[in-house]
Amino acid sequence: MTTTVTTAPARTRRLSGFQPTGHLHLGNLLGALRPLIAAQGAAESIALIADLHAMTVEHEPAKVRAFALEQATIMLAAGVDPERTPIVLQSQVREHTELHYLLECVAAYGEAARMIQFKEKSAAGGPVRLSLLTYPVLMAADILLYDVTQVPVGEDQSQHLELARTLAVRFNTRYGETFVVPEGVRPDSAARIMDLADPLTKMGKSGGAGRLALLDPPEVLRRTVARAATDTVGQVRRDRERQPGITNLIDILTECTGRPPADPTSYAALKREVTDAVEALLAPIRARHAELSANPDFVRGVLAAGADRVRPVAAATVSRAREAIGLLD
Repeated sequence: MTTTVTTAPARTRRLSGFQPTGHLHLGNLLGALRPLIAAQGAAESIALIADLHAMTVEHEPAKVRAFALEQATIMLAAGVDPERTPIVLQSQVREHTELHYLLECVAAYGEAARMIQFKEKSAAGGPVRLSLLTYPVLMAADILLYDVTQVPVGEDQSQHLELARTLAVRFNTRYGETFVVPEGVRPDSAARIMDLADPLTKMGKSGGAGRLALLDPPEVLRRTVARAATDTVGQVRRDRERQPGITNLIDILTECTGRPPADPTSYAALKREVTDAVEALLAPIRARHAELSANPDFVRGVLAAGADRVRPVAAATVSRAREAIGLLD
């Protein structure tokens, strides 16, 4: 057995992943993009657009490409600096798929089958793609490929990070120190942005009457907030169990402005405040996105440059893993 010693990066390195399966929404901005932007300078960061993960379900190829380019453009518009944070399209760095297979050689079927997405979709009946079973291992490859020390993670992704950590430790134990074992970090904000029409459901990229997409025009944002679910209690207060809709609106307002509602008695006033706060936050992003969209070759160049920057680290990781597991270079 060949033992290759791996040292962690000298400073914190983070990976934030985004799947191009729909339009980015307010929850993505507040929960993932804004912390990524805030960390620039304090940590090495990589923004990964995981387009290979979109292959796990039925999809339209043209839409996957369009969503990937849109996400990269929104990242730039929101303030991601590609000089400090490379924006990487997963499929343009082929080491992702090579490391995926090497990690499959230490992963067990039961570990993959326990992942919540596969369990839910397979239980529902109908055809299930094999890639849906194995994509948590690809996600582990995404994380381990770049020697990241931290992965920002929400509640719904904790299971995947734990699998990545398990596979890294198992590989290191069997074949010698090869991978940095990352830690999960929670965003500073505790807010979880829910669907405005169904405040018991997390806001999603795939649509829904209560989604606030980052590129929605002002009239759409206003209409969506105006129709947000409330209740008959008549008090503007945080109460997740009895008043989930009002609590969600308060969370959005607080995340956007840093302050509580001005009027503790009026639902209509709260909705006006939320509408104004969201519009103030998104208007500059929409404007910058429109400018960048006029030059898609620039955005494509940013993606190509991002892949070039991270490829040496990815290649070194795969080389270590190949040697450790017994392959000839």
